[in-house]
Amino acid sequence: MADLFKSDEQQNTGVAALGRPLADRLRPRNLGEVVGQEHLTGPDGALTRMIASGSLGSMIFWGPPGTGKTTVARLLAGETSLAFEQISAIFSGVADLKKVFEAARLRRSTGRQTLLFVDEIHRFNRAQQDSFLPVMEDGTVVLVGATTENPSFELNAAVLSRARVLVFHSLEPESIARLLTRAEEAEGRALPLDADARASLIRMSDGDGRAALTLAEEVWRAAKSGETFDVDGLQTVVQRRAPIYDKGQDGHYNLISALHKSVRGSDPNAALYYLARMFDAGEDPLYLGRRLVRMAVEDIGLADPQALVVANAAKDAYDYLGSPEGELAFAQACVYLATAPKSNGVYTAFKAAMRAAKENGSLLPPKHILNAPTKLMKQESYGTGYRYDHDEPDAFSGQDYFPEAMGRQTFYDPPERGFEREIRKRLDYWAKLRKERPS
Repeated sequence: MADLFKSDEQQNTGVAALGRPLADRLRPRNLGEVVGQEHLTGPDGALTRMIASGSLGSMIFWGPPGTGKTTVARLLAGETSLAFEQISAIFSGVADLKKVFEAARLRRSTGRQTLLFVDEIHRFNRAQQDSFLPVMEDGTVVLVGATTENPSFELNAAVLSRARVLVFHSLEPESIARLLTRAEEAEGRALPLDADARASLIRMSDGDGRAALTLAEEVWRAAKSGETFDVDGLQTVVQRRAPIYDKGQDGHYNLISALHKSVRGSDPNAALYYLARMFDAGEDPLYLGRRLVRMAVEDIGLADPQALVVANAAKDAYDYLGSPEGELAFAQACVYLATAPKSNGVYTAFKAAMRAAKENGSLLPPKHILNAPTKLMKQESYGTGYRYDHDEPDAFSGQDYFPEAMGRQTFYDPPERGFEREIRKRLDYWAKLRKERPS
């Protein structure tokens, strides 16, 4: 893949470049120079086809930081001769929106449409998002909203129904590497990094082109004449960029989903990796402990009854030891859960039982298993016919305990895995006895 940005050629040198961040100096000047998002800007890309048709519709750009969302919006306006207006949902309110809409209406009256770029559009509340609908519908503006969060969860259905969602992808390492090469060409000097440190800087960028250039600038500022940094030196200089991770947003849910599914899929190595990612990003240990307990009961259950014990013990160990030693207890529990036999037998049985409880209402249990503490209740046959299982052969009476209106039900169907093999043997044996003995 080619680099995301091209240089501004002569504008990148001399007085014009003074004070301008490297990322700004290397912005593309047309859509053809934006590579790294070929599915949008390539010859058959969605945006290329849209421009060729001569008509732009409203769009939502969804993707991580530093992937070119703002740049592409600016270039779209330039290539379609639309007036460009940019606002940020962080700094704008209803009054600002009204001003922008009035200016757009004035332009439209002179025959020019406005491309309104709204950065962080998900930060507008639902009422503010609704205010876009009239100007989108009558063609006053072509809305281009940018968001790092899942539009399905953060944007009004009415806005989404009027806009096309285009996904921007994180830059691949090859794109970041070529971006750094382009930066070196613009600066007229090589980055003072050895091969391993250069690869480390690319990883630190997390697929964010802007972050890669910012890190490169930090390295150039820190380097003394003739100095070359190794990996340790690089980490000392840049103090390591924090991982892209917001504990209340998509990054959080993506990683916990990956951790849970790796445990469920019996891959201890992947599970440890995602656990480490979340610890590294500052996740609340109590949250991770709760999720491990959930995995024990949801995906392992009675296939290994010790799984729940181990998960709870890991939480207690963390409380006792604290960080960083306590994190090893979570790692041990994570590996135990990933390597344990898997069963969702109790999980699915409980869901089925809950459905039956909701569907059948307040049915009275059979009278033979009801207590009869009063004379009246005895007269009503409460407790009559109850057989005490410990006095029965094999300590099993085979009586029916479901409400008569329901009849016997089967919710729990243990698989032939782990400890549940033994449970199935018992259930099959009791089913045989139940057929042989009178109810």
